[in-house]
Amino acid sequence: MYPDLSYLFHDLFGTPYDNWISIFKTFGLLLALAFLASAYVLRLELIRKEKEGILKPMVVKTENKSENLVFSLILNFVIGFIIGFKLFFIISDFAIFKANPAGTLFSGEGSLLGGIIVGLIYLGYTYREKQKTKDKPEPKEKIIHPYERTGDITIIAAISGIVGARLFSILENLDSFFDNPLEQLLSGSGLTIYGGLILAFIVVYYYVKKKGIPPIQMMDMAALAIIIGYAVGRLGCQFSGDGDWGIVNDMAKPSWFILPDWLWSYNYPHNVAQQGVLIEGCNAEYCRQLVPGVFPTPLYESIASFLIFFFLWSIRKKIKIAGMLFFIYLVLQGIERFLVEIIRVNPRYDYFGYNWSQAQYISIGFIIVGIAGIIFLYQKNKKLAKT
Repeated sequence: MYPDLSYLFHDLFGTPYDNWISIFKTFGLLLALAFLASAYVLRLELIRKEKEGILKPMVVKTENKSENLVFSLILNFVIGFIIGFKLFFIISDFAIFKANPAGTLFSGEGSLLGGIIVGLIYLGYTYREKQKTKDKPEPKEKIIHPYERTGDITIIAAISGIVGARLFSILENLDSFFDNPLEQLLSGSGLTIYGGLILAFIVVYYYVKKKGIPPIQMMDMAALAIIIGYAVGRLGCQFSGDGDWGIVNDMAKPSWFILPDWLWSYNYPHNVAQQGVLIEGCNAEYCRQLVPGVFPTPLYESIASFLIFFFLWSIRKKIKIAGMLFFIYLVLQGIERFLVEIIRVNPRYDYFGYNWSQAQYISIGFIIVGIAGIIFLYQKNKKLAKT
């Protein structure tokens, strides 16, 4: 496993574990790649739908320059302050940052002087750039194409998704939350994908509707963006060994399973979760592995999600009913997650006579909503075709 890049470089080039490149955490890097993959797919679909005449550009009024200047100065000072506040602290106490990058970034520790210095630099630079263009005439209206909203949509979905995933994770582990509420709220660990999907859906739905993009069209594009992001993100869980793995699998590999042994049962050596027994002869920071091995469920989910993505991508132009692709995605995502939860380590709850995980109950909801949506849209389109 590669909890950070130093472990990957050790295997590739023989460099030491836990050197300066250990600040680059594998999970974080792949999470960033997941958002980039989602944004790329979303942009492609926004461009395609505009070319096909399904989406239209939006004419917006430009802001008053004086009001825009004040807002820009305040915003850039705040951004500069945050960067300087953390950057100066990281430089002066690099050992603390190296040991826990995420914890350091999200903590209240920092350099007040560094924040003020960098904040003033940002403020001065912004003021200077604005002064260069203050006398230039600015059009009262401008055209915004749907694909130009890609960055905003991605950022909004990312922030609301992480918040939703964290909140649902807390609901799954209420005992830990009540023991230390503040730590659980600010912790970077423990994310529940369905919580992220639900909250991101609500927030993005409101945003695109406000910006003139039909939500029903956005749902289809979001299905493709979400599933490719999920496929890449799950690789982060697999390669870092973050504890999001399956149940113990000490069964002999069956003859029908033709794939490598590590795809049947895996030990997650050097896992970032620091779980398992010590690896003999290891003197690095991450020196534990699972004995016996477990089902590598993150990899199963990643493979399944890539397959779902390629299937949805192949049929996206053939389906003419807006929203249908999204509901097909819900059914496939629900089935995939329900099945993998059978062999995953997660708390179980007794509801309606079943002992399932939180994700399994939500998966059933996804499947039901997906099937209902498919039937509803099909019947609605059938009626419209007759009129």
